[in-house]
Amino acid sequence: MPNEAGPGTGEQAKQHALVQLRQAIARGDMAPAQRLVENELAEQFGVTRASIRAALIDLASEGLVERIRNRGSRVRVVTVEEAVAITECRMVLEGLCAAKAAVAANEEQLAELTELGEAMSKAVAAGEPVTYSELNHQLHDRIKEFSGQHVAVELLERLNAQLVRHRFQLALRPGRPQQSLSEHLAMIEAIRARDPRAAEEAVHAHLASVIEALRQ
Repeated sequence: MPNEAGPGTGEQAKQHALVQLRQAIARGDMAPAQRLVENELAEQFGVTRASIRAALIDLASEGLVERIRNRGSRVRVVTVEEAVAITECRMVLEGLCAAKAAVAANEEQLAELTELGEAMSKAVAAGEPVTYSELNHQLHDRIKEFSGQHVAVELLERLNAQLVRHRFQLALRPGRPQQSLSEHLAMIEAIRARDPRAAEEAVHAHLASVIEALRQ
């Protein structure tokens, strides 16, 4: 990756490093088990070692980085089986959020979900998997937000952080966006119909498909 012009020091510098590192891990620029050398990262992102260290501590709490005593930090390896186990937990929590959103969402929020579904359909038709992946992420975030179930949302944020690389790889797998599009549209339709059970079942069906894809 090219050197980044960072903000130098302080909280802004830590946040800059945090965003850059998280994105690099998600894209696969930093491979699982790769050592993360603070001096090198500080130079690359234009921040201090202290800012890098603080960012790595935050990423460790998210499950993206592993800090090893006397050996520094490395990108944490999330196995397929662990990714499956995390997705099984997501299934319960996201199903709950979808059911809540079906009841709690207002008309403006329902319209936003519809617009996201339309944008996802256009991205698939145009063969733009990265755009589709970003919209996919937005859709899941909006459903969680509209649910008003803050405890579930906090738990999901911690779970999803550990899956970011697996999710990015799935989005780029040939044929996967086409397969998951109908699943996402079913989620939107159930929420728009204000049918909590159907919304929950649609999320379960989608994440069961994700688990199957992870295992392939």
